[in-house]
Amino acid sequence: MDWDRILLALQVLAVDPAGVKGLWLRARCGAVRDRVTTALAMLPLPLVRLHPGVSDEALYGGLDLSATLATGRTVMSRGLLARPAGLILTMAERVPPGLSARLAHALDTSGTCLIALDEAAEAGEGLPATLTDRLGLFVDLEALAWSDTTDIAVDSGSLAAARALLPTVVLPAEAARALTQAAAELGIASLRAPLLAMAAARALAALAGRTGVAEDDLLRAAELVYAHRALPQSEPATQDQPSPPPPDAGEPGAEDNTRQDQTIPEELLVEAARAALPAGLLAELAAGRAARAAKGASGTGSARAGNRRGRPLPSRPGKLGSGARIDLVATLRAAAPWQPLRRRAAASDAVLLVRAADIRLKRFEETSDRVLIFAVDASGSSAFARLAEAKGAVELLLAAAYARRDHVSLVAFRGTGAEVVLPPTRSLVQTKRRLAGLPGGGGTPLAAGMQAAMATAAMARARGLTPTIALLTDGRGNIALDGSASRTQAEEDALRLARAIRAGGFPAIVIDTANRPQASLAQMARAMDAPYLALPRADARKLSSVLGAALGA
Repeated sequence: MDWDRILLALQVLAVDPAGVKGLWLRARCGAVRDRVTTALAMLPLPLVRLHPGVSDEALYGGLDLSATLATGRTVMSRGLLARPAGLILTMAERVPPGLSARLAHALDTSGTCLIALDEAAEAGEGLPATLTDRLGLFVDLEALAWSDTTDIAVDSGSLAAARALLPTVVLPAEAARALTQAAAELGIASLRAPLLAMAAARALAALAGRTGVAEDDLLRAAELVYAHRALPQSEPATQDQPSPPPPDAGEPGAEDNTRQDQTIPEELLVEAARAALPAGLLAELAAGRAARAAKGASGTGSARAGNRRGRPLPSRPGKLGSGARIDLVATLRAAAPWQPLRRRAAASDAVLLVRAADIRLKRFEETSDRVLIFAVDASGSSAFARLAEAKGAVELLLAAAYARRDHVSLVAFRGTGAEVVLPPTRSLVQTKRRLAGLPGGGGTPLAAGMQAAMATAAMARARGLTPTIALLTDGRGNIALDGSASRTQAEEDALRLARAIRAGGFPAIVIDTANRPQASLAQMARAMDAPYLALPRADARKLSSVLGAALGA
């Protein structure tokens, strides 16, 4: 992303922050990002920094405990969302779903804008779709060196003039249709994108001192708003055919062509948006969207409520006992408004009178460890190659498992049954020892492998782990659960177990390793309510990357 386009995006944000809603700034901490964030002072809104762990009380306001106790009357504090502001969200890639929903509501209902500082380091990380859909502008600084940037000079006078001119800027009648059609051709499903592009086009016209939006404004607005939302092209675009010369004024059809020339060319908007960002970045952003939308892509184990450890949750009224922990600050906050009334009723000069109804108990959200269960087809002539790929994928995932507290398990099925080769573990040494010399060959007891994987997942869940099943097979099951060589019975058993895995609530993914995609495996994946991936001739690194993205590893 070139520096001039970044400067233009900042100016558009400064002219109409409420219209474009905000900026998705993808960059690590460093001097280049500091140079950009320093320029945010040009916004006509007060800047407020937020953390992903910000509380609802800080956002919406609440009781000011110290002031209430000091004055003896209820004193309420104002929240950060009480007035329009420029919210700077640090570590935005870690924003929890609840906070993203609250920020999205603020963007929809007030003049607030959001600058999301995305420091995502791994594939699949990044902002949730709730926010990316609402932020009009995107800036990526990863490929920019300090030498590629310059000081950002802020002309406050021209920005003030553009803001004053903005309410008078008129959008052409065809602009909305052209921007909407261009968004559809780029694979953008949200209708917010054309609205944000219209706001950006009006801001660009105001910056240029015009009261009407020109074609150049629409092109640059498409670059700024559509580029990071577009889906990567699956095939190279064909070259445009030369257009025929326009007819003379006296010829039939001349009037129609003149009217057509006055419309906005959608193909120019599409090409401008596609050319604004490198193809590699488009593919990376698209992969991140797909990974976050996949089942089980939360990146953590399942959440559960507790009162001992984990991420703090808002406290709730309750009674002491059963190991519950009192939230002293929340309890005092609940008791403070009633102190004058209680002192008069009790005829007491006590500093603080607390009732049982004031008690607030601490709550935490604990996150369980994950376990990824590989169910690998070890049958047939290509078993050795498939096992080698699975072994490599397991070892690659284990290399990063310690930091995430993840576990890995391996189930191999061949001959007439299945075997749990590796129980859930995080030990890389133990994994390599168990995987060494694993034999292969024989029939394909697909149903037995699925049954063993489901049993392993059930035991892992009973131990407090969050299991996910990854089934690697060519789909040619020919051994039934009773050990008989019946392909029809084997397929029925596999479908029955697929429905059982779905009913058990076990997240899963089906990877087809056959040379050609198998329709039976796709049907089984639908019965399992699991993603289906066809990966013929996949090596260990490709398997590891696909599993890591699809399952949030």
